[in-house]
Amino acid sequence: MAKKPNKLKARLPRGFVDRSSADIRATDAMIAKIREVYERYGFDPVETPAFEYTDCLGKFLPDTDRPNAGVFSVQDDDEQWMSLRYDLTAPLARHVSENINEIQLPYRTYRAGWVFRNEKPGPGRFRQFMQFDADTVGAPGVQSDAEMCMMMADAMEALGIPRGQYVIRVNNRKVLDGVMESIGLGGEEHAERRLTVLRAIDKLDKFGLEGVRLLLGEGRKDESGDFTKGAELEPSGIDQIVGFVGGTAQLDNEGQIELDRMGSIFAACGYGPDQIKIDPSVVRGLEYYTGPVYEAELLFDVTNEKGEKVQFGSVGGGGRYDGLVKRFTGRDVPATGFSIGVSRLMTALKNLGKLGQDEVVAPVLVTVMDGDTEALGCYQKMVQELRTAGIRAEMYQGNWKKFGNQLKYADRRDCPIAIIQGSDEREAGQLQLKDLIEGKRLSEEITDNVTWRESRPAQITIAEADLVATVQKLLAEQAEDRAKANSSSADTSAKGDA
Repeated sequence: MAKKPNKLKARLPRGFVDRSSADIRATDAMIAKIREVYERYGFDPVETPAFEYTDCLGKFLPDTDRPNAGVFSVQDDDEQWMSLRYDLTAPLARHVSENINEIQLPYRTYRAGWVFRNEKPGPGRFRQFMQFDADTVGAPGVQSDAEMCMMMADAMEALGIPRGQYVIRVNNRKVLDGVMESIGLGGEEHAERRLTVLRAIDKLDKFGLEGVRLLLGEGRKDESGDFTKGAELEPSGIDQIVGFVGGTAQLDNEGQIELDRMGSIFAACGYGPDQIKIDPSVVRGLEYYTGPVYEAELLFDVTNEKGEKVQFGSVGGGGRYDGLVKRFTGRDVPATGFSIGVSRLMTALKNLGKLGQDEVVAPVLVTVMDGDTEALGCYQKMVQELRTAGIRAEMYQGNWKKFGNQLKYADRRDCPIAIIQGSDEREAGQLQLKDLIEGKRLSEEITDNVTWRESRPAQITIAEADLVATVQKLLAEQAEDRAKANSSSADTSAKGDA
């Protein structure tokens, strides 16, 4: 007897997720609000492919025989390595460099897209996620950096995140580099130690000043007993950095002058420290940022995987990267920009109840009573009339001979209305409209005949010519009922909270 072929096991790759219609719609709604802010600032869209030649993605990738550490890479048939982009900035630098003679500088652009990291996945950590970037290429002044920060603040507020629940934190890599030089960590020979120091500074929010002090010295042991080796700086160097990060000391260099200038611009434009704040502890882009750096941080509490209350934290950031385009062109092309982590921001908005609240009404269902060509044409014509009027509608496409299955389908789809027309109704130029929402309510809530008779009828007969107008009227009544129910629910909840 022949062996049955083995079934292929359906399985999702680790670190990737399928997206539901609700998530897709919520993401689209969020991106539309951010895009509106970008457009208002005069930015235009551009799109780059998901794959780039690996060497074009930058020196930030490992130089190995198969360059797939951190990225997903394949070899083309001409033996060139290509990688899925790990951010949207490196591809933009390549795009600008290739089209430098045609592009009008300053080049102000935005783009949303998927990026890929070949990293170990974990809770809330995925290998594919979406970013939404805005960049200005060809503008050397810090006024363009200041504008980016103001646009980030405007984007947060456009999404309904109130002041006090977000802040755009700003620092300057030139200040940080000046601090490194002042404690004897300048030059290429100290590059690795500088990274250790910068990583320690970046832990300020998590461990506080004393925790940073330990990481700058011998190291720090956490609650589990795990030990993190420190930068092993001298006590005087530790004091200098802690004073700088804690805001008790300043460094008088070009970076500080740029920060002061940005602060003046924020004040002149009416952006207070509750929106944009100069913060010496901000560390971003250890590899390629060259000037101002900024980060959008959400300040409200959420519960993490361990059940602990923590601040939500960063949802995006960016800075000045004057060296990226120069790698291709050999000439100085200043650039600044920021990236919003779309998936992470969407999670934050759900926590705030600012997303996924917009209702999507399921389609009106035109049922099929007769399967001949003439009848099917009539049913499809009804669907098209409803769609032309802006109403979501579909004709039942399953086995039409089992009418009960059609109503079960409508129920599972949460269809608000079913339209029914048999041959007798068609000859009379009539239709039956079944209000499925009201019908469900009647069957679940009403137990006495008086209330049943006084309620809105769940099924009516109308003239074919009145189809669109009647469906619009029924949908409006259903929407009004939902609004009342939501209002009543909110009132009850508010009383309970009080």
